[in-house]
Amino acid sequence: MYKEEYKRKLVSAEEAVKVVKSGDIVDYSFFCGKPVVCDQALAKRTDLKNVQVYCAVTVPPVPEVAKVKDSFIYNDWQFSKVSRILQSYGLCYYSPILYHDSCRLYRDRIAPHRNVMIAQVTPMDKFGYFNLGPQNSETLANIQSADTVIIEVNKNQPICLGGAEESVHISMVDFIVEAPDDQKLPDLPGIKPTEIDKAIANHLMEFIHDGCCVQLGIGGMPGAVGTAIAESDLKNLGGHTEMFVDAYVDMIEAGRMNGMAKNFDRGRVAYTFAIGSQRMYDFMNNNPVCASYPVDYTNDPRVISRLDNFISIVNAVEVDLYSQVNGESNDTVQISGNGGMWDFVTGAQWSKNGKSFICLASTHKDKEGNLKSRIVPTFEPASITTICRQMVDYIVTEYGAVRLRAKPTWWRAEELISIAHPDFRDELIKEAQRMNIWTKTNKIG
Repeated sequence: MYKEEYKRKLVSAEEAVKVVKSGDIVDYSFFCGKPVVCDQALAKRTDLKNVQVYCAVTVPPVPEVAKVKDSFIYNDWQFSKVSRILQSYGLCYYSPILYHDSCRLYRDRIAPHRNVMIAQVTPMDKFGYFNLGPQNSETLANIQSADTVIIEVNKNQPICLGGAEESVHISMVDFIVEAPDDQKLPDLPGIKPTEIDKAIANHLMEFIHDGCCVQLGIGGMPGAVGTAIAESDLKNLGGHTEMFVDAYVDMIEAGRMNGMAKNFDRGRVAYTFAIGSQRMYDFMNNNPVCASYPVDYTNDPRVISRLDNFISIVNAVEVDLYSQVNGESNDTVQISGNGGMWDFVTGAQWSKNGKSFICLASTHKDKEGNLKSRIVPTFEPASITTICRQMVDYIVTEYGAVRLRAKPTWWRAEELISIAHPDFRDELIKEAQRMNIWTKTNKIG
């Protein structure tokens, strides 16, 4: 029965995208679910005008529609390196959201109505279901709310077990397009940790004990934490995360993360999307240790808070002396997005014995090669405050980890300056004095 329905709905990419009209809003599935052949076909529709296309964490290949500015407006819910490059040419725009809220944005019709939704999926099983692969996220909610649903079947997508909402039934699909056999997921191994990443990871390890539940993001520093945990003697760690990365494979295979101490989802790492190496995708394929869930489960602070001893580890761009956190911009340039940062910073602090860690290198170099502090007196006018100071728990650099929660402004300033690069501490003290957040009791200097 399902095979006949499959044949009826099977069309070429060019035929499928004929459904798109000028003025439509088209959603691409997030992350590794971004269509490729359908995107290429849609980009050729230069007869179209003012078609909005939405995606999240745009991974390679570069979306073809973004290059056709006269016909399409490309938007990203959460920036990536590809998005930043497109932005520099005026070809991509950021759309701010609280990630855990994204399913409701579709189901409750808060987001502008979607005319067409296109997603990469695995081949159909005997029950008529297509697995969504390593990008559960908001996909099923998106499919439910769209007028027309197109799926791009990619045999190289891993089958990612749920969880919940990890598959779509053929009855919910309007058109089926088959991707070429050589269409693979982007192989993006973790960034090699720097010595600064390793130093930050060592500070974090002081707070991780047997039975903790750990959330990591992407980048060299989370990778360094995963390596440190894999090489430690920690036991019965759990995983609950927005993003599944290679570091989780390391921790699970080393026997450090078995999930046996979790309050629920025992024995499994719950996640909502994954980007990483081919090794990681192979590990995830039909592996019951990984539980794919929609983002309104993994990222809901109320769900996170029910996991005891929760450790959330996220990255930031800069922190000011008021302890406000910029996690997404460099002046007017969008670097990343809020993503799940707010969700996990909040949920970790609501967890029994939980802790939230916001991490950053103490310095960076500007375009001219000048060393600049990432702990600054105040943000530049166009910079974004991602996490307000009332929500901050721990801030970590290579010089240490300090807890700011429940401390007054002068104490926060002292703690932050203590983990700033030594070359900038005197100037930061002068600025703190000028800002009236320094007292005679402060110890530094």
